[in-house]
Amino acid sequence: MRVVFAGTPEVALPSLRAIADSGHDLVGVVTRPDAPAGRGRRLTPSPVAQLAAELGVPVLTPEHPREPEFQAALRELAPDCCPVVAYGALLPQSALDIPVHGWVNLHFSCLPAWRGAAPVQHAIWAGDEVTGATTFRIVRELDAGPAYGVMTERVRATDTAGDLLGRLAEGGAGLLVATLDGIEDGSLEARPQQAEGTSYAPKLSVEDAHVDWTEPAQALDRQIRACTPAPGAWTTYAGTRLKVGPVQLTAERLEPGELRVGKAEVLVGTATTAVRLGEVKAFGARQMPAADWARGLRLPSEGDRLGSAHEPTEVE
Repeated sequence: MRVVFAGTPEVALPSLRAIADSGHDLVGVVTRPDAPAGRGRRLTPSPVAQLAAELGVPVLTPEHPREPEFQAALRELAPDCCPVVAYGALLPQSALDIPVHGWVNLHFSCLPAWRGAAPVQHAIWAGDEVTGATTFRIVRELDAGPAYGVMTERVRATDTAGDLLGRLAEGGAGLLVATLDGIEDGSLEARPQQAEGTSYAPKLSVEDAHVDWTEPAQALDRQIRACTPAPGAWTTYAGTRLKVGPVQLTAERLEPGELRVGKAEVLVGTATTAVRLGEVKAFGARQMPAADWARGLRLPSEGDRLGSAHEPTEVE
């Protein structure tokens, strides 16, 4: 089959590689336009655009897929199907109608659970034990099109969103190629998603990542892992923002936000048991183990705690 792949971030790369290595004819790639990146904020091609260039595949970078020029270029490529992984723009019906077999999306949840932009993050935050990936034909309603196939993946107790998404991206690449194979030979038929069990996963904001130490330890553990690496969980100390990485549960008891500093660990209290801080990043500093951060501040002093009723005076 002639295919045009659509995707933008690194999570789409395993699927692009798998399609390029498959028996399908990869005739083009659609990705988001170059965007500022790095400390210098230089315009940089997306990871998908960079890999497509290495593969020698033509790249289309419309500001929006409704542009007549883009749709004309896509028609000229004459795709039978357009596989999609995290492209990042809404597709109008006029674009959806161009390939004979439509646009087939690889979504990182077991649909209809966790439709939306952040399914992996919400699965971890909700405490799901199993999640997965689904291939489905894109329709105008959000992630509601008929499904072709599904894979499942166990959510491990220490998984961050980055960890889990990485495994799903690798496993999902095989599912996407198998879906294209089945569409081509006629052995696979898309079936409507079940009506029950629908849930939604909107993109997590910076405020969603704000840690409230009056919550139970297990809930905070899930929140912090769900927000790692992005948008990045954070708290405040002495009026400035402190980014926090995944924590470990303990049996110790401290007041919410209260700090206890040992030679090699930093504990912080929650509504239930204390948690052991892992890596932290203070404003203007590099990421480091919490014990090194505390040592540099000569903690503890009486009344030291994380979290404050005051807004941070500095952010990063």
